[in-house]
Amino acid sequence: MKNFNVAVVGATGFVGRQMIKILEEREFPVKKIFLFASENSAGELIKFKDIPCEVQTLNKNSFQNIDFALFSAGTAVSKEYAPLAVKNESIVIDNSNAFRMDPNVPLIVPEVNPEDLDKHQGIIANPNCSTIQLVVALKPIKDEVDIKRIIVSTYQSVSGTGKKAEDELSEQSQQVLAHKKISRDVYPHQIGFNIIPHIDDFESNGYTKEEMKMVHETKKIFKDNNLNITATAARVPVFIGHSESVYIETKKFVTIHKIRDIYLKTQGIKLVDDIMHNKYPMAIMSETYDDVMIGRIRKDLAEPNGINMWIVANNLRKGAALNAVQIAEILKNR
Repeated sequence: MKNFNVAVVGATGFVGRQMIKILEEREFPVKKIFLFASENSAGELIKFKDIPCEVQTLNKNSFQNIDFALFSAGTAVSKEYAPLAVKNESIVIDNSNAFRMDPNVPLIVPEVNPEDLDKHQGIIANPNCSTIQLVVALKPIKDEVDIKRIIVSTYQSVSGTGKKAEDELSEQSQQVLAHKKISRDVYPHQIGFNIIPHIDDFESNGYTKEEMKMVHETKKIFKDNNLNITATAARVPVFIGHSESVYIETKKFVTIHKIRDIYLKTQGIKLVDDIMHNKYPMAIMSETYDDVMIGRIRKDLAEPNGINMWIVANNLRKGAALNAVQIAEILKNR
């Protein structure tokens, strides 16, 4: 088997560290790994297969002899450096929002639309974390009976914002319990013991960018511009794991028994749906399972073709790093 030179851009961030970890866990055939970050992180050592690897400062010459470049350093960095990587014949898998809606860049979830990788021109986009778990859960149903409407409400963990947000949640939680004044820096409101129905900037239509990402990305991945979908995204005081309450209306009638049977046979999905024993997906479980977990599946009380469910996944792994590595795994076999 051929081995590949792999670069991780944004190696010291939450997702970058997970990329490094997952490359090792899944035994991706790495010939040599290159770790890049900003000047502030240069010189830091991160282990890969028990060997300390030095983080280097990213520059325009960083991509010589790189086969795969996994980016998770933000939109600005991706826009500047991803094209340079492609010019050096690297394949870029980008976790930012820089290229997701570019019609010439495939937006890929391996369990959903791997065939779109055939269209790539050097850059492949990783969808938003909340979009990934949604489309993984809905693809089998869409294939079986098609879907005409989706209403999704997200409950997203603070790790989606970064380490400073995790630190803020921890500090605020201690401050609340100690009846101290709440210090705030990352979010516009206290996140400790609170829920903030606001992720990313608001747009003119009253929705946030996070909500519109889910709308546009889901339509692109499913190749269905007529799909009726709306979203509400909220930040919750949870460290890791995004949860979603999802209502779908199918074009054809399907039983709950059939849906459960489909999920039991679908790779990448873990059915956790035993209400008699209080078993259902919870955010804390996403630290154990990489699969998208689905439970609380039930028929709508008014609409015969309506179905409600609860979806949970690890936003740092399947929602970002793992999805990127899975894309690289498909490409290495070509």
